[in-house]
Amino acid sequence: MPHDLILTGGRVIDPSQSLDSLVDVGFAEGKVSGIGPNLKRGSNARVKDVSGFIVTPGLIDLHTHVYWGGTSLSVDPDFYAKKSGVTTSVDTGSAGPGNFPGFAKHVIETARSRVFAYLHVSHAGIYGFSRDVHVGESEDMRLMDPRGAVKIAAEYPQHVIGIKVRVGRHASGDQGIAPLDVALQAAEEAGIPLMAHIDEPPPTYEDVLAKLRPGDVLTHAFRPFPNAPATAQGTVKPAVLAARKRGVLFDIGHGMGSFAFKTARAMLANGFLPDTISSDVHALCIDGPAHDLVTTMSKFLCLGMGLNDIIRSATETPARAIKRHDLGTLKPGAAGDATLMRIDRGDFDYVDVTGEQLAGKKRISAHGMVIKGEWWE
Repeated sequence: MPHDLILTGGRVIDPSQSLDSLVDVGFAEGKVSGIGPNLKRGSNARVKDVSGFIVTPGLIDLHTHVYWGGTSLSVDPDFYAKKSGVTTSVDTGSAGPGNFPGFAKHVIETARSRVFAYLHVSHAGIYGFSRDVHVGESEDMRLMDPRGAVKIAAEYPQHVIGIKVRVGRHASGDQGIAPLDVALQAAEEAGIPLMAHIDEPPPTYEDVLAKLRPGDVLTHAFRPFPNAPATAQGTVKPAVLAARKRGVLFDIGHGMGSFAFKTARAMLANGFLPDTISSDVHALCIDGPAHDLVTTMSKFLCLGMGLNDIIRSATETPARAIKRHDLGTLKPGAAGDATLMRIDRGDFDYVDVTGEQLAGKKRISAHGMVIKGEWWE
């Protein structure tokens, strides 16, 4: 197949192929059309020299809020894509059964970047979230809509990849873990995974993990005390180890209140890497402390996590979590998405949600992307 676009001269890192090498990547008809040294240049191929940059599969942010205009917490997915090099944003519960058709019509289907969604089991999604209003949608069990969630998931299988629920003192109040039980029934009936948010107890971290199934995602996994995954002595809680062993995925979901350097250091010191690194980008954290996916990835780079593992956690593993195996890889025939990034060296200040600062010497910055085979500066 002749290539429409060739990226040449870059260091290609694709964990799905155990690849870290200077090779070309070709794209045609919206897909990856070839990868290897010195791809043949056709007369109509656009050749872009990306020497000095890293080429990865298109970055997937597994936890975002991009129902722009439909919810007060959401940001525009294409603005966010250009800011961060994210080619696929996975919205996590901004919309529920009552307003998802609007999300699909006005945002998902009009965005140039890819958008998928975990559908909230709450009828209206996350509707009361701003600088002035904080209403935990899971506090009111009258809003739990498992029948509607199953119906919408069946009507929009191309968009809905899972069910979302938020539990914890802030999200579910006196209802505790009950909304999780409802969401699990909906996910089971629909035959799709679940993502569970956890904040402060009740319920406990252990209570939530005990209910999650293989392939389900616990987001805000490296949150600060209380409800941290590490003990006061710096060890990983037994329930965390048991959940990973049975296939539960641990997602970062940085956000405005859900990632602590202290927790991350303890988990990494024990060899417990996150399965997926995500930003939980929304209107209240896009200007800090989360900023975007590459900033969250940079924090892990400065904490000592290996670059290839970091890239895997934002490409191959989130693609597996959403069951889109044509994403998160540069294998020929895969979706034609790629991200161009660079490792900057200097003095960079990072902050977590507790206010702790980290003086870093490295930063991952995004410098362009390919979406559906087309270059996007």
